[in-house]
Amino acid sequence: MASILLKAKQIFKGVTTLNAIGLLTLGFFTFLMARITAEYLPYNTDIGFLRIKQDYIDIDHWRIAFFVHVYASMWALLAGFTQFSSQIQSYHPRAHRALGYIYVTNVLIITGPAALLMAVYANGGPPSKIAFVALAIGWIAFTAIALVKAKNRDFASHRKFMIRSYALTLSALTLRAWKWGLTNSVSDLPPMDVYRAVAWLGWVPNLIVAEMLIRKYYFAERLRPVYVLFVGLGERSFKVLIKKCKGVAQSGNLIIS
Repeated sequence: MASILLKAKQIFKGVTTLNAIGLLTLGFFTFLMARITAEYLPYNTDIGFLRIKQDYIDIDHWRIAFFVHVYASMWALLAGFTQFSSQIQSYHPRAHRALGYIYVTNVLIITGPAALLMAVYANGGPPSKIAFVALAIGWIAFTAIALVKAKNRDFASHRKFMIRSYALTLSALTLRAWKWGLTNSVSDLPPMDVYRAVAWLGWVPNLIVAEMLIRKYYFAERLRPVYVLFVGLGERSFKVLIKKCKGVAQSGNLIIS
């Protein structure tokens, strides 16, 4: 028990209030997502989203893609979530790599292709289909590039593309949040117009925020060596000045401590 508590303390060490709020928010929406997923267990074809997809439910490859996407996407959401913990990377590098491979395998081989196939059959006509196809292609592409960068040990670029990839993974949550917001704030908006809107709102803002985070983080990283250089020079200069002042004071029978 003590060892478990110690490991938990190491993992959550250094978590700021803002990060904690973000983690709790993500956990809450992930829980809601899990509840939605549970409704389809074990094989319910007349509930939730499937009620408006009855024209496609008898198409074997679409039906298989849907259930694969529903069941596997939760694993991508959870595995990807762990990849940005510096504590897990530092104290549990093997777990970080194992969960990373689970995430990448899920997106590239299972959930991503299923999402791409489903996108072709999206409701709402070309606007929705283009949005979901672009989302699926971007999700697969960013994840594949992140994997290649990790293999080449270019971990700075790997992190950038993982941020982009996970931003698109979170579209499973943000799409539903936008849908809830629009349906509760604009009551006279037709349901299909809401669907067309959230097809884009579910992931484009995520990607914009991801790019902002990447630029902010890496701009700070580029400035770090300059900051360290000037701070180091300042500290050394100050120490040299103190030594000189002490020397002058001692020669004049003064004491500076």
